[in-house]
Amino acid sequence: MSGLTELPGLLPVLSRGKHRRPRKGACFMEFASYLAGERWSDHPSCTHPLLASMARQVNDVVSDDYRPRLAELVPTVIGVNDDDPHLDAIIARRAAATALPVAAAWRQRVLAVALLSAERVLAELDGRPAESTSELAKQALAQAPDAARWARSFSLGAAPTPNSFRRHAGPTAVRCSVEGIAQACVPGTDRMLHDLMAQTIEDCREWSDLRVHRTPDAALWEEACKLTGVSSS
Repeated sequence: MSGLTELPGLLPVLSRGKHRRPRKGACFMEFASYLAGERWSDHPSCTHPLLASMARQVNDVVSDDYRPRLAELVPTVIGVNDDDPHLDAIIARRAAATALPVAAAWRQRVLAVALLSAERVLAELDGRPAESTSELAKQALAQAPDAARWARSFSLGAAPTPNSFRRHAGPTAVRCSVEGIAQACVPGTDRMLHDLMAQTIEDCREWSDLRVHRTPDAALWEEACKLTGVSSS
């Protein structure tokens, strides 16, 4: 999912943090709330809470020059919400698997534990053996073998319930993942965070069978951009 080429040639001026009203600026999720027709908020009901949390964090850590490019993803989070506990684990799995290979060594243990926990929650929900692991997780763990060995030993016999994962482990995994990528000593971290968002949205849409999204009305998009200030795409 590279972007929405159907959108007009205007992008909003997204900025860090929370804003009381559009004239003061907009973050990723505030712009989403406007396009969704909701009350102005960075916690709109149109998007899954953990996915929205990832979006707010990515919005705040990417560079100012890059941030407007995130706007192409805003329409794709609208309507991606479901109370199914699979989604929390799917979001956390993608985040941890993306960050694990590039994060600092001291952070990799946390991410490896988070990744294994997400896999175990999904296995429980699907009725699969606890040790079954997705190809995504296998590839990420193989790139951090020391952290993977430690995490498997640390997590032996311990499996969070879906509810506890939603409350604690999922949000921690997303926060550590976004921070780990943003602070990684590798080139292109802004683009990596952008791709993390795009891939996570796609994961959620596929699970929820929401493979087709609606491009917002061109006039509404232009109006929303003008409220926050605009830049050329």
